[in-house]
Amino acid sequence: IIIEMSHIETEKVNCQQPAEKLYTFLIDFNNFKSLMPAQVSNWQSTEDTCTFTINNMATVGMKIESKTPHNKIHIISDGGKVPFSFTLDVLITPVDAGNSIGQLVFDADIPIFLRPMVEGPLGNFFNLLAKKMADIK
Repeated sequence: IIIEMSHIETEKVNCQQPAEKLYTFLIDFNNFKSLMPAQVSNWQSTEDTCTFTINNMATVGMKIESKTPHNKIHIISDGGKVPFSFTLDVLITPVDAGNSIGQLVFDADIPIFLRPMVEGPLGNFFNLLAKKMADIK
């Protein structure tokens, strides 16, 4: 099986929240449920782990592996039924006292035969999540 690195970066989203507040919300997976689009079901979470099903795709498991206060949350695949491992970085860039920029960066070793089927839907999924970061209050 030929495997290639897939790299997906969402657009940078202007979040009208201080970086500290955005980071505090995002380091708890229990808060992520409110960011999930309609095609997600079976959401289960603790502070550091979550599993969910993306309808017509797969059950995904994730775990927060490391945190850099107010800047970066490094998430790794953990369990689930995704046929490849991945990392997801939540990047937060402070702009000023009341604003920050949020972005998601996804990297995965995806078998080449799966890439056409998963890259588009994953890109759309992560862009939806990033856009919802702008709505965090």
